[in-house]
Amino acid sequence: MVRRHRHPPPSPLPQRDGIDPVRVRLPPDPGGEWETVRDHLVARFGAAIGAERVDAILRAGRFAGVDGPVRGAEPYTAGRYIWFHRDFAPEERVPFEIGIVHRDERIVVADKPHFLATTPRGRHVTETALARLRRELGLPELQPAHRLDRLTAGLALFVVRAGDRGAYQTLFRDRRVRKEYEAVAPYDPAVALPVTVRSRIKKERGTLAAREVPGEPNSESRIELLEHLGGFGRYRLSPATGRTHQLRVHMNSLGLPLLHDPVYPVVLEEVPPDRTDYTRPLQLLAKVLEFTDPLTGEPYRFESRLRLVPLTRLDRPSGQ
Repeated sequence: MVRRHRHPPPSPLPQRDGIDPVRVRLPPDPGGEWETVRDHLVARFGAAIGAERVDAILRAGRFAGVDGPVRGAEPYTAGRYIWFHRDFAPEERVPFEIGIVHRDERIVVADKPHFLATTPRGRHVTETALARLRRELGLPELQPAHRLDRLTAGLALFVVRAGDRGAYQTLFRDRRVRKEYEAVAPYDPAVALPVTVRSRIKKERGTLAAREVPGEPNSESRIELLEHLGGFGRYRLSPATGRTHQLRVHMNSLGLPLLHDPVYPVVLEEVPPDRTDYTRPLQLLAKVLEFTDPLTGEPYRFESRLRLVPLTRLDRPSGQ
């Protein structure tokens, strides 16, 4: 007999600050280790936040089941779903607004500013493009179709209905989205352009920088010079693949690291959010997204309204 996969029931808790509650499914307990729900929650979360904090959350009714608040003394039942909201640490607000380039009943194309993470991760949770857009547009099901690095600005595609997300993610997975970036970096007449860079990029968990390693290429970028003035150039970057930090790695490998890049060629010491210098954004912009809508067959081409630093400003003598 084939068991059908059962989807979890909908959360009884609403979003908070644009963030979904955490969903926990109580695991099997063949040894009878947990007599009550509290026993399991303390075993599961006590090492991280302490048993007293778990008890306080239970008393406040912040653990919820499909029928309402969960009491710690309730008998343990394997397979039961429980939801709760994490405690969000205060976050420094990124002092830039998100532009809306396009919005309809299926998708939102946003102009994400520099320094704003696309999705909640690590210390960036409520202060992310996804959380902000859910709050500001009143779209609780909104989901990203892809991810744009926190330091990169420009076009990011979001899906309005959660059930449609897979169709748009498939576009990116199957490389059916044409992406074009713009960058500012040093100009070196000895670097012959245009050029297509292919290499094998490896990014290890826990390290900031990706690196090129020997082996079959897994990344490809087309790099063209648009203009140059003095010691700087403006470049068009067209990635055929989507490895982490791919464009930054490839530009650095040419000896043309992006202006204000805190990772390439040298990893700089990370500064806390309240000391971020917002006047020196990484000069990388997701300029163009072009694709055929997987649900309607309609062709789309979107262009960012954001701009990188003008080369004329970089060519000024110091102090002007």
